[in-house]
Amino acid sequence: MKNSASMDSPLDLDRLRQDPARGAVVAELLWEATRASDETMYLNAVLPPLLGTLKGTSIAVAAGAAGRWAALAEAGPHRALPADLLAEALDQETPLAKDGWAVAPLLAWTGAAEALVLHTSGPEASRQALGLLREFAPVVGAGLASARHRHRGEQDLRRLETILSISQQWNQTREVQPLLVQIAQAATRLVEADRASIFLWDRRAHLLVARPALGVQGGELRVPDDRGVVGQVIQTGRPCRVDAATEPDKIDRNVDLQLGYRTRTLLAVPLRGKAGELFGVFELVNKRSGIFSAADEAVLVDLAGHAAVALENARDREQLLSATRQIADQAAEQVRLLGEAPKMDALRSMIRRVADTDLAVLILGENGTGKELVAQSLHYLSHRRDKPFVPVNCAAIPDPLAESELFGHEKGAFTDAHETRQGKFELAAAGTLFLDEVGDLSLAGQSKLLRVLEEKILVRVGGSAPIATDARVVAATNQNLAEMVRQKRFREDLYFRLNVVTLEIPPLRDRPTDVLLLAEHFLGDFSRRARRKVPEITAAAKDRLQRHPWPGNVRELRNLMERLAYLATGDVIDADDLAFILSPRSGGPASAPVDQNLSDATALFQVDYIRRAIEQSAGNMSQAASRLGLHRSNLYRKMRQLQMTLPDESAP
Repeated sequence: MKNSASMDSPLDLDRLRQDPARGAVVAELLWEATRASDETMYLNAVLPPLLGTLKGTSIAVAAGAAGRWAALAEAGPHRALPADLLAEALDQETPLAKDGWAVAPLLAWTGAAEALVLHTSGPEASRQALGLLREFAPVVGAGLASARHRHRGEQDLRRLETILSISQQWNQTREVQPLLVQIAQAATRLVEADRASIFLWDRRAHLLVARPALGVQGGELRVPDDRGVVGQVIQTGRPCRVDAATEPDKIDRNVDLQLGYRTRTLLAVPLRGKAGELFGVFELVNKRSGIFSAADEAVLVDLAGHAAVALENARDREQLLSATRQIADQAAEQVRLLGEAPKMDALRSMIRRVADTDLAVLILGENGTGKELVAQSLHYLSHRRDKPFVPVNCAAIPDPLAESELFGHEKGAFTDAHETRQGKFELAAAGTLFLDEVGDLSLAGQSKLLRVLEEKILVRVGGSAPIATDARVVAATNQNLAEMVRQKRFREDLYFRLNVVTLEIPPLRDRPTDVLLLAEHFLGDFSRRARRKVPEITAAAKDRLQRHPWPGNVRELRNLMERLAYLATGDVIDADDLAFILSPRSGGPASAPVDQNLSDATALFQVDYIRRAIEQSAGNMSQAASRLGLHRSNLYRKMRQLQMTLPDESAP
């Protein structure tokens, strides 16, 4: 029987405050949930320290499907999972311990048949660990759900931008075959598959002919229309996902033998014309990690629709152009610069003025302020909105690969250049190229970038043919490029070429009036996604939010609201809840330089603290004094002692 009480085990904040060691573990689990870009990164980060805390011999997060259990991630020696205990715990929806194993279901938080599994030294140890496992399971489950949600959001945006890119290529490509190759390649990238094929149905010959068949020598594959998964799709007209581990009979091993290949997983969807008639199948083979999901199926169905339009009538482009505009609108709707502070109004005004020009723009701002969001706003407010937006993190490109990454390379240009590859400038054709952290480019990379920006011509590595580029370049950095120019670490001519228009994003601490606006927006958005009522933020909690220095800027605030939406159990969020959940790594003020004496460092801290209190009070000295716990006259006296600039004492 289901034990609903055991599944509703909220975080006991009071108990965790009384147990600093346990609270520190929970804080670390929450912190890792904000950093992880996907579930694998999150689980690999939290399982090893959790194993040490629980004093077990191994720990894993297990997932069940079709009566089989597999470890999503594990720490400690690999052990066969206790399938019977897992099934019993999931059936009763309650933590259980038996024969040295302890199992805590995560179903209530992840919505899937998953559990936290701990192996201990014996039955008594597993029973002792069960209580702790019960407490940590909600945190791990919520963190796992958060990491997955973030990963899905990033995948959705990549999917929209990739389809935009494909649609742009369709506008330029009048021949069907090159377009289908581009679509097949995009499908393998988006869904992370090994191979892709687009099968056309030859009804009279009862054959399915694959063109292109990526990974197949000659690029063509012929299959009877009643054989294998593609035959099933053509006969039923419905998508099909197959895992060879659980459904081996559905895989046509004759094709594998013909190709010298081993199919593990497979996804296939029908191709239909404008009138709904079935004329082919779009197939992906071998998911690079795990099995094909329902989300993968949705992506392939979307791409199949575009491929069908291209195949049916190469001259009729109106439908695809309409889809392109709709996708651009969907992507643009996700790009919103929120804030009512005067600095944000000025920023939005400047973006509107320069968006529909071809001027180079340099975006300045601290980490977490939203530099890429500003670049996307520039793109989607311009006439280039239907064209690709291609972001490049310059800090993540190794120096030897910078030229190839930006400008592309020809087959055989260097050891690992097994095929010709377009660079980011070509991929951003007629669109926008966003160079994030441009200050991290090497001097050699800066020189080559400057030449392309000046001449609007590039040459691939190992090539000789000049290729014109009309991509608009928007750059961003959190560094002081002017100082880097003085230190000869950044080219002066490139600095002036990029810095035609400067957009500076204010840090969140400089616009305290926007903190509550952003907090309520993010909390409402994440609460809707978590299918729960939006919690009310108390006055004390609002005050704490406005007094927090936000070293991580908007990104830190967004992550905090996401954690609250998934982890807060009540309908009210108070200041104590924020004090517990705020990241321990960003909750305090910035440290003073260690080359100062204590008196000077203390004075600097007081000056900064008083200045921020006045800013948060919008210049109201009486309110600032109240925030600081001082009388108004004492605040003026303290400012004189610190040699601070005094406002008019007649001010309120």
